[in-house]
Amino acid sequence: MSDLPNLDPRALQLPDPAALAGPRSAHPPRILLLYGSLRERSYSRFLTLEAERLLRLFGCETRIFHAHGLPLPDDAEASHPKVAELRQACLWSEGQVWCSPERHGAMTAVMKAQIDWIPLSLGAIRPTQGRTLALMQVSGGSQSFNALNQMRVLGRWMRMVTIPNQSSVPKAYAEFDEAGRMRASPLYDRVVDVMEELVKFTHLTRDVSAHLTDRYSERKEAAAAAEARLNLPSAVR
Repeated sequence: MSDLPNLDPRALQLPDPAALAGPRSAHPPRILLLYGSLRERSYSRFLTLEAERLLRLFGCETRIFHAHGLPLPDDAEASHPKVAELRQACLWSEGQVWCSPERHGAMTAVMKAQIDWIPLSLGAIRPTQGRTLALMQVSGGSQSFNALNQMRVLGRWMRMVTIPNQSSVPKAYAEFDEAGRMRASPLYDRVVDVMEELVKFTHLTRDVSAHLTDRYSERKEAAAAAEARLNLPSAVR
């Protein structure tokens, strides 16, 4: 380490492949699904329900959060029942699905409000860090990826493992029947692909999430704080 003088040896840990090969959980993967619309006939909700059906087929336990009654961010206390419900569901989850309509070239305010109510940390707990994430969007016109791209940035910001595959459904009004079921098409096949990939990534990462997100910089800060506490008695004498 003589040629790396900026490294703090107290915080340095070499990557250990053995740490990724521990025991695997046997319970069904826990997946939370969020969608960004309050409309009665909501295509993002229909797509979310299709995703939930697939996830259950693939052996997952699922919850869908419905944003009706969720206040705007900062317009209520975190103790608001809908905020508490959303945050508890995030803590429960091991993976998530976000599905938003595209409105004015962006994700909807309903979708963003849900994400904004999820903090990066709740005390020592990070509700989203290390969890897997799959992204989907619906559009009323031609195929677009604007909402997907925005949600992908947010997933990274929330320190989530956002899977590579994604689903964009254009002209969504033509892709669902009157009962809200998605018609057979290559677009439906892509939804199957995305959910299948999400389940695989969740099985792969959920038991090693703490190891994957254990960071040198945070260990360095913790070591410095511990050293300061140990030195405090001598400093005040």
